[in-house]
Amino acid sequence: MKTVLITGATSGIGKATAYELAKNKFRLIICGRRKQRLIAIEKELSTLTQVTSLCFDVRDQKAVDNCISNLPKDFQQVDILINNAGNAHGLDPVETGSIEDWDAMMDINVKGLLYVSKAIIPQMTLRSSGHIINIGSSAGKEVYPKGAVYCASKHAVVALTTGMRMDLNQYGIKVTAINPGLVETEFSKVRFKGGKQADMVYKGYKALQAEDIAEIIAFAISRPDHVNIADLLVFPSAQASSTMVKKEFN
Repeated sequence: MKTVLITGATSGIGKATAYELAKNKFRLIICGRRKQRLIAIEKELSTLTQVTSLCFDVRDQKAVDNCISNLPKDFQQVDILINNAGNAHGLDPVETGSIEDWDAMMDINVKGLLYVSKAIIPQMTLRSSGHIINIGSSAGKEVYPKGAVYCASKHAVVALTTGMRMDLNQYGIKVTAINPGLVETEFSKVRFKGGKQADMVYKGYKALQAEDIAEIIAFAISRPDHVNIADLLVFPSAQASSTMVKKEFN
């Protein structure tokens, strides 16, 4: 039974992925900041597979290291790392953007991914096996107005994924970037701080669902040893780019 560690597992893509992989009998380490949600998810998934939870903020490097270094014995060998934790804050031009929002995006989307990866990768290199999946975004493939900093953080995820794939190639470790377009989750509520703008993001078309991305992740990690899905961009059918979405209102 392979062990999978998922960050950002209390909602959205991370939570859906935990449920999808539990059905496929992977041993799970679910991570997140919201302890009560983690407890509830762990309890439910424990009926399907072996599961433990870690409560930490990926921005806190010491907490990341402490939690991962103290995993229960049966969970200490992580075969698959899914760097899913990420966020967006605001939709503003640089000249009026919030430094607090910028720090949150860079610290979680970039530095958090690095902290967790650095805590896990050494055991993979020792075994010369493993698979890392970084959840990026279509924003890592193109830049759109008022999204410069978020797009920069997701471009960094794509660059880090490519660099990690190169660095870890000698160890036979797979590295994958999965870059979703519009996915209907709590993402927009966080981005727009619960405002009316958040309610309109997914109106007038069928957005991707978290379960769609979870199924893609499950597919990627189930490929034969000689197959690595290096980089994948996925849109809902209504979306052609970050700024072009076909909406129909009655």
